[in-house]
Amino acid sequence: MRSVEPEVFLVARPKVDYEAMAAYLREVGGERWLERIDRGQLEAQDLAEFAGKMCYRSWEPGLNPNVRKVRDDQEVYLQNILKQAHGSVLEHVSFTFVLHNVSRVFTHEIVRHRPGTAVSQESLRYVRLDELPFWFPDWAQEDAELMKRATALLTELEQFQQWLAGHFGLDEDETKMHEKKAKTSFMRRFAPEGLATGLVWTANVRTLRHTLEARTDPGAEEEIRLVFGKIGELMRAEAPALFGDYTVTEDGTWIPGWRKV
Repeated sequence: MRSVEPEVFLVARPKVDYEAMAAYLREVGGERWLERIDRGQLEAQDLAEFAGKMCYRSWEPGLNPNVRKVRDDQEVYLQNILKQAHGSVLEHVSFTFVLHNVSRVFTHEIVRHRPGTAVSQESLRYVRLDELPFWFPDWAQEDAELMKRATALLTELEQFQQWLAGHFGLDEDETKMHEKKAKTSFMRRFAPEGLATGLVWTANVRTLRHTLEARTDPGAEEEIRLVFGKIGELMRAEAPALFGDYTVTEDGTWIPGWRKV
């Protein structure tokens, strides 16, 4: 049994083709918008602003006869997007995370968030367990008797996994992959739901804002609160104009300045 800590790795973010944007903007008379932004510094925010301004052709005053003035400051512009709950433009901006050493408890909960997400999870039908990594919250680690009994139980389950592998001859050269898969699938039934695993999780900004609030709420499960607190910190650094409206309480709750985006 190996004690682990849930971790979050941000592995992909928006990459904007500014030359393609420029070609379009020359067609509609919005070239000066690109001159005002700091290309490549906050690409997620650039993409969100681009999508928003497309909706009203608000690159410059007068391009749309109904628009006589425009917001040139990106942060102010995006704050107004949030305030007006114009969340559809945020769906163009997606980030991909590796959620490492999260439990099956966690993964069962996160897959409930389906709109605006993509999930690829480690398959225990193929990945054989030879150890049982496990996360213990701080309060559990402080309970000596609990840790003693929990560690003993996990160690016994781990040893059973290793015995099963030997019993089924999974490391024998003549054992075919289809048999390994079938036996590995059977073996995972003896793994606890708290087993640490991993997944790749992609979500757009609109979904991220919703899940960040919902999954750091005091009523949420404690592991998922921990993980989404880490996601929130990453996102505030990546796109401060899109996540800077949150207030983080002492207990780790992320409260947005604007809801229902």
